Amino acid sequence: VKHCSSWTRLPRNRAVEGAVTQSSTFAGWFAEKATDSNRGFKQLNTACTSTLNESNPWWRLDLRDVYRVSEVVITNRNDSYAGQINGAEIRIGISLENNGSNNPICAVISTIPAGESYNFSCNGMEGRYMIVHIPGDWEILSLCEVEVYGYLAENLAVAGASTQSSTSENWFAEKAIDRGLQQLYTGCSSTLSQTNPWWRLDLHHIYRVNRVVITNRNDCCAERINGMEIRIGNTLENNSNNNPICAVIPAIPAGESYSYSCGGMEGRYVNLIIPGDMKILTLCEVKVYGEETCRLRM
Repeated sequence: VKHCSSWTRLPRNRAVEGAVTQSSTFAGWFAEKATDSNRGFKQLNTACTSTLNESNPWWRLDLRDVYRVSEVVITNRNDSYAGQINGAEIRIGISLENNGSNNPICAVISTIPAGESYNFSCNGMEGRYMIVHIPGDWEILSLCEVEVYGYLAENLAVAGASTQSSTSENWFAEKAIDRGLQQLYTGCSSTLSQTNPWWRLDLHHIYRVNRVVITNRNDCCAERINGMEIRIGNTLENNSNNNPICAVIPAIPAGESYSYSCGGMEGRYVNLIIPGDMKILTLCEVKVYGEETCRLRM
């Protein structure tokens, strides 16, 4: 039987469960009104968003996890200002750089007639953030509803098994794959101070790893993660620390989550190691995204 990993289908509108913000707000036209399940046909002024007149206005949805977005539905305002949306870009990705407006483009909206809802196919683009952005000066961005449909990108780490080179008190290795639901001192892993501390995740099968997301601790010692290597491969030699490098982490600000592209590197093991003496490796969350390699199973 040929076996490959599958993606969880989530047919409902995921936008209503996300968190929204926008570059500015005109009067009571708040960002949240674009995800209130009200397309604004009857009560335009109380059911739509609007920025001020400004340069490069944007509206951003945080889906709270990484999705493969199949479709975005935009509903335009139903009055004489419908043309304000012309030229808006729909962007999807995992970066907050430039308020998310540097993420890849799913579609450019040429026009949407007043009061109409148009569907834009994004063909499974991956991202946590969905941004609507109008480039240019003296622009106003108004949205009466935004709907997002797609697949939840599976975090492979939660089904894996973790271990680490040593453990400081009760900062167990497993706390780095608990979905980040706990607080710093009860929800993060940590080694002792040692030479070349490491943390390892066994995915149980060989995957093509597209991306690893690391969440750093949110206190005094965030700099301890500096110089950490992400390694992916199939060997347990030297505690898996001889596997190829996906990325080297120069720094992650306290409490932040940074994503590292691994370009489909194949491996069963994901290792995090800090080379050097008297080092401490602390992780508050590790997420791994990818696809299981297809193979024949008896």
